[in-house]
Amino acid sequence: MHILITGAAGMIGRKLTDALVARGRLRDREITGMTLVDVDTPVLPDGVPGAALAADLSDPAAAPALIEARPDVIFHLAAIVSGEAEADTAKGYAVNLHGTIGLCDAIAAQADYCPRLVFTSSIAVFGTPLPDVIPDDQPPIPLTSYGTQKRMGELLIDDLSRKGRLDGVSLRLPTICIRPGKPNAAASGFYSSILREPLIGQEAVLPVADTTRHWFASPRAAVGFLIHAAEMDTAPMGQERALNLPGVDATVADEIAALERVAGPEATALIRREPDATIAGIVAGWPKGFDPVRARELGFEAEPDMDTIIRAHVEDELNGRIPVAD
Repeated sequence: MHILITGAAGMIGRKLTDALVARGRLRDREITGMTLVDVDTPVLPDGVPGAALAADLSDPAAAPALIEARPDVIFHLAAIVSGEAEADTAKGYAVNLHGTIGLCDAIAAQADYCPRLVFTSSIAVFGTPLPDVIPDDQPPIPLTSYGTQKRMGELLIDDLSRKGRLDGVSLRLPTICIRPGKPNAAASGFYSSILREPLIGQEAVLPVADTTRHWFASPRAAVGFLIHAAEMDTAPMGQERALNLPGVDATVADEIAALERVAGPEATALIRREPDATIAGIVAGWPKGFDPVRARELGFEAEPDMDTIIRAHVEDELNGRIPVAD
């Protein structure tokens, strides 16, 4: 079992790598090698056979070189995030669309080869008008460049799966919260920062109204989604390979209330409200909640509430302690 992870230097890529190394097996086979790739060279864990490479998938030569080794499972995480893709249209399409096309073309060019391809899509494939709870049969009509690029990737993977050139699963990830580390350029970044920074005694800016509702899952759940997608039987999916995933339906006010329950009023006092019309306009078009029947039937699971998401962050990133409460 050889595994390729694109976007391996990112937060989810690093956590996925660590989880796979800890397991040692995937699809009842021993993991004998891993290729990790990103624009910045990822870190290959000690003792793990394979390679860590710096490569840009928008370069047409990058994907064929990676696929030449014919990895059994490919996790395609590499992407430009939502805010950056909206601000820099050319870069967003180069990485999010043409990078995905290049990877799929390289796979299809190999004879007698059909790897499992797990693609991280996004709930940004949906745009308003939307019901408060989105069913599995809701048509995806994105209203951002990022969502459009992800939807195009989904359709490509559907088509090549139908033709037997790859065995694809596209995961429409909820907004991942709480993201550890420094804020990134995603328009959704504040959903994490209003929890992450106050937990360690730092101020955070809230650019939208407390009534803003959204759909969340933790990094721990995201890694679980990816591994399950690599191991599941895809036959029940039929020709539609994109999945809405389980998550937590919560408003910003719900986030803040959960933070107070976990860390106390000292934490919530560190949230500063500074309305930002641009960010508010972007997130206003995003989904608020889902009824992901297909994914649940296929065995995908997420946290039951925001309190659990916050506690997972405390356990995984803060060694079980809450600095602001000390």
